[in-house]
Amino acid sequence: MPASAYITGLGSYLPGEPVDNDAIADRLGGVGPGGDRIKNRILDSNGIRQRHYALDADGQTTELNEELAVKALQAALADRGIGAADLGMLACATTQGDLLIPGFGSMVHGRLGGGPMQVLTAAGVCASSLAALDAASAKIRLGDHPRAAVVGSELASRWLHRRRFASGKPSLDAEFLRWMLSDGAGAVVLEFQPHPDRPSLRIDWVRQMSLAHEHKVCMRAGMSGTDPVAGQTWQDQADVASAEQAGLMHIRQDTRDLAALAEAGLQQFEELVDIGLIDLRHLDHVLCHYSTNAFRDIAFDGIRARIPGLNTDRWFSNLETRGNTGSASIFIALEESWRTGRFAAGDTVLLAVPESGRFSFAFAHLTVVEPRPGNSSSGVSTHASTAPNRRSNRP
Repeated sequence: MPASAYITGLGSYLPGEPVDNDAIADRLGGVGPGGDRIKNRILDSNGIRQRHYALDADGQTTELNEELAVKALQAALADRGIGAADLGMLACATTQGDLLIPGFGSMVHGRLGGGPMQVLTAAGVCASSLAALDAASAKIRLGDHPRAAVVGSELASRWLHRRRFASGKPSLDAEFLRWMLSDGAGAVVLEFQPHPDRPSLRIDWVRQMSLAHEHKVCMRAGMSGTDPVAGQTWQDQADVASAEQAGLMHIRQDTRDLAALAEAGLQQFEELVDIGLIDLRHLDHVLCHYSTNAFRDIAFDGIRARIPGLNTDRWFSNLETRGNTGSASIFIALEESWRTGRFAAGDTVLLAVPESGRFSFAFAHLTVVEPRPGNSSSGVSTHASTAPNRRSNRP
């Protein structure tokens, strides 16, 4: 039997109470001159109705990014019924950790505890979580570790508060992300065998593809324009205050490139269909991370035109209620789908994550499997919760 990796525990963490669209400006410190029109336009387009911030009413950070990650990891470990000491590897993904040095993975491990383990920090933007999943599942398959944990975590709100824009009127590319991003973390536990007492998610394959050789930078922070120039990045300024004054510390996205991102993502999807990795006849669920409903609509139009056999009712996203949490989004959606009984034994699940940073895409294919006969928990206690094992929302 070929070596496999299985998701046997899932967890997520969203800080604070949900913040609806009426309260978002107050939480982020208000808007500048003419900002209400931009804000309302963006919120109408992205479709997000509520999100979570690790910020209090005064705009002060209430939790570290590493704390968000650890709380999601603890939830996933509890779901599996094991502790951090049972892990051989920890793979952490984020767009920006709390510190410049050390790496995010080391800081999460230090707070999580558990014992000696391999640690990986996957840096990037949204697709970094599936990059971390790819690395951890590969080590499981190789037999290097019997168990691993993967977490995607984001604390974007520190970059979005009004005080960040005090140097002048922000541009649309910065305002776009200000009303788009929010905080949260999602985590999974991986093992070399299925859960002993309930269904698991077998990782069939993970694929990542960068198209940076064809595209300029789209989502960025730390430079002006879309081409980095020696001596002109944020680290080349006289001090951090100068970099912020120059607007280099704003998170920006060129919204004009989103249609091209959707087009490139559809091409990547079609290639996976063409080579047989995705079988549209046996694809039960698609969990796609997208930043805005406008982006979803572009993708849906392209899919209907090119692949009429794919029913978009199979797609699931909790963007409207959980917000855009970057690298954490795909795990937060997967955890909610699993916990609410969306999947049944035998179902196939496709995870899809486009990343606008410099055009990269990540996909993962999962299959819901029953416990293997004779499988044991190796002395590890198991969680007593009832596993999803019904077709409550089968397309």
